[in-house]
Order: sequence, then structure tokens, then C-alpha cells
Amino acid sequence: MSEAVTPAAPVAAPHEPLPLTGERTVPGIAEENYWFRRHEIAYARLLDRCTGKVVLEAGSGEGYGADMIAGVARRVTGLDYDEGAVAHVRARYPRVEMIQGNLAALPLDDESVDVVVNFQVIEHLWDQAQFLRECLRVLRPGGVLLISTPNRITFSPGRDTPLNPFHTRELNAAELTELLVDAGFTVAEMLGVHHGASLKALDAKHGGSFIDAQIERALAGEPWPADLTADVAAVTIDDFDLREGDIDASLDLVAIAEKATR
Repeated sequence: MSEAVTPAAPVAAPHEPLPLTGERTVPGIAEENYWFRRHEIAYARLLDRCTGKVVLEAGSGEGYGADMIAGVARRVTGLDYDEGAVAHVRARYPRVEMIQGNLAALPLDDESVDVVVNFQVIEHLWDQAQFLRECLRVLRPGGVLLISTPNRITFSPGRDTPLNPFHTRELNAAELTELLVDAGFTVAEMLGVHHGASLKALDAKHGGSFIDAQIERALAGEPWPADLTADVAAVTIDDFDLREGDIDASLDLVAIAEKATR
């Protein structure tokens, strides 16, 4: 008999929010809401892949995604290298079994999980190939890796060195596919995150790029204009499209990769 799906989340205990350093996104900050929702869409759209499964979120960060997964999974383990993040998740998201560890040497047994989730993390890693081999090792035959990362073509256009100082190597769709195949995966789907109609309207409103408008204000170190803050705070996941096609123009890449069955 299969185990029951995790029940609704209990009320979380009081906790200290993680600081916003630029390394990870966190919920509940008006000026950060665009980036938070842009990350959140991958969880929301692929959540059904985790239903009833044993899931590892490798690089769980603030923990909001692992907690979303906990609402549908049989069990979810969060893994992060940062001690502060691990303590934060344990305090705020009690449904998540949280452990500290190195993504290049996952502290899990061979073939012990059904799904590995790795959203907006691989671009931070020095040894991306080794991490993907570890994902293959801990997945059961027929298991699935769900992975997202900024599309280098649009995130750091025309650059070999990432604009984000926390990123070590950014990827385009062909490069991500090559890494996954070399690690032993089959890429079942390669999707892209795009601005929907409402965000395209905000691009036009804010001088051609809603993203650039936010970055300029953040770098200026001055209070944001009220209309920009309001527009950013109002963004939801429904303002983004996650779809196949036009992949090189996408903002973020989302791959569904499979481990072969025996």
C-alpha cells in the first residue's frame, strides 16, 4: 500500500527571514516579487511530476519550493550547503526533511528517490557535470530530474562571464542538453519561461525592458518609484508563459530529463 500524501501545511513557527543577498530569491519582498514569481512558476507548473513521489530538492535555498512540493509528495528532502539556509528551512517549513550537504557528493543512497528538483541552482555550481552524475546515481530507474536555469543568451547577452557574481557558468539550451545527455539522461522536454501579455505591456511601459528598469533602480541604491514598486509587487506566476518553442528567446530554461528504466 502506498503512503498517504502529505496533509496541508501546519502554521509555521516564528522565524527570521533569510537576508536578500542576490544569491537567492526570497518571498514576501515587494521589490523582489518579479524574480520570486519567475522562479515560482517552474514549481507550480511541474508540481504534478512530484505527486506521490519521494523527492529530493537539491539546492533548496529559502525552502518555499520544497514546501510546495511537500504538499503533494510522499516525502521531500531538502538539501543545501549553506548552514543558515538549512536552519531557516527547518524552522519555517517543518514538512521538509532538511539536510546539509554538497551537491557534488549527494549524501543519499543509490536509487533512493523518484524525482530530483534543481531550480535556479546549476548556474551556481563549479562542477556541473559531477552534480548531474550524482543526480543520476540517486534516482531510481525511470526517475526524473526537473531542472531550471537562466538562459545565458538572454540573461547575460553577449558575455562569457555571467553578470550575476554568484553564477559560475550560465547555459543555453544546447549546452544544458549536452550536459544532461553526457551525464546519462534523456531530455524529454526543454521548455522556456517567457513574458506573457501583461509583462510585455510592462516592458513597454518601463522603457522597453521591465527587467532593466528594476536592475537600474536596484543599482542606484535609491528608493524605487511608487509605480515601479506597485507593478513589480503585482506580478503573479500567471503573467509568465512556460512553453516549448522559441527556446533561445526564453528568459529561463526548464528541462525534464529522465533516467532510463532497466
